[in-house]
Amino acid sequence: MLIEVQNVYKEIHGRTILKNVNLKLHGGKIYGLQGENGSGKTMFMRSLAGLIYLDEGQIIINNEVLHKEIDFPKSIGVLLENPSFLDGFTGIQNLKMLASLKGIASEKSLKNMMHCVGLDPGDRRKYRKYSLGMKQRLGIAAALMENAEIILLDEPFNALDEAGKQQVESRILQMKDNNRIIVISCHDRNRLERIADVIISVDQGCLQVME
Repeated sequence: MLIEVQNVYKEIHGRTILKNVNLKLHGGKIYGLQGENGSGKTMFMRSLAGLIYLDEGQIIINNEVLHKEIDFPKSIGVLLENPSFLDGFTGIQNLKMLASLKGIASEKSLKNMMHCVGLDPGDRRKYRKYSLGMKQRLGIAAALMENAEIILLDEPFNALDEAGKQQVESRILQMKDNNRIIVISCHDRNRLERIADVIISVDQGCLQVME
């Protein structure tokens, strides 16, 4: 698995969001994005997910150019900003509906993933009754449930208590393998250093690998 980010530039409403970004992301590694709010972390993840069009440059995923040869990465799990689900359905019902789009994840694997992030798949409460922490956990479960080759997690530890953070951290580390690229943004530098193999500093749209 290889993602090549070449000379990427993106501007929104006259403001530079990503500036001449050049990176190679290799399978088997967890990449941690460190930077202040508004520095460009989320926009970089959006670009990797194919959710924005670039003004300049290109992103190549396994030798295929995003938005030219492929519209989106073929295998990706994403948690960006605040997760949102259908209010009138339970957590497992929401995951089942998402899983039905590709037919990759079985009901058993969905339930197992909910347990891994600290949710009870038998909980009959509707999503509207979930706490902020439970909503975050469900969003993480949705991003991880298909064991995608690319996983993007934008501040996954937000709204979680310490026990929840440890559960999610453990699951992320378990999912690391030779063909998977995991990108995580996190304000907690110590936690990020524990998880990530490579730390990338993000500042005003510029990304630099920390030595």
